Amino acid sequence: MNTYPAHSAPSVLPVVKMPAQFFSWLFHPLLVGLYMSLYLIYIDPEYFMGMNTSGKTQTLFIYLINSVFFPLMAVLLCRGLGFVQSIYLKTQKERIILYAISMIFFFWTFYVFKNKPGIPVIMAQMSLGIFIAVIIDFVANIFFKISMHATGAGGLVGLFTVLLFTSSGFVNIPLAVAIFVAGLICTSRLIVSAHRMPDIVLGLMAGFTGQWIAAWYFG
Repeated sequence: MNTYPAHSAPSVLPVVKMPAQFFSWLFHPLLVGLYMSLYLIYIDPEYFMGMNTSGKTQTLFIYLINSVFFPLMAVLLCRGLGFVQSIYLKTQKERIILYAISMIFFFWTFYVFKNKPGIPVIMAQMSLGIFIAVIIDFVANIFFKISMHATGAGGLVGLFTVLLFTSSGFVNIPLAVAIFVAGLICTSRLIVSAHRMPDIVLGLMAGFTGQWIAAWYFG
């Protein structure tokens, strides 16, 4: 149950609300993990250097199907069957079944990357971090409506701080961009959603902690 009263999103001008809604969609929690994968596969100079284009595409496809497509289809299916009233999952109760379903898919992504030969360990590590963050969100959702967007933002910053200490590549600029994007995501959610600041802060902590626990596990 909620530990504080629910509230509605503050009244804001359309010129402010529309960009906030756009960034909320652009950096949807499912898409943030995809962006992280794209960076690791195609931009980071270290992990996929020796893999050909076909191998990189296959790695991205594995993540896209298991951690984006299937969870998205689960949301749409639950909406179609009437298990949830909105695809936006505005209440804690609506989020329970989707958290449970997503945990299955995120764990499967981690399992595939961990056991498939030739795929750099960083993909399994990142996927494990996302899985752990969703577990934290699932438990937190019992008490309050933790922000899934903020969790994604925290995972983004968490990944790049991990890379800052473990990667031989130049991560300073990507980390700065990740922090900026995280701020953009959290500000947008405060503008267009019914989240309170504790929902945002604890979501950031969940995502960040998930990536560091995963790094410790593989370290």
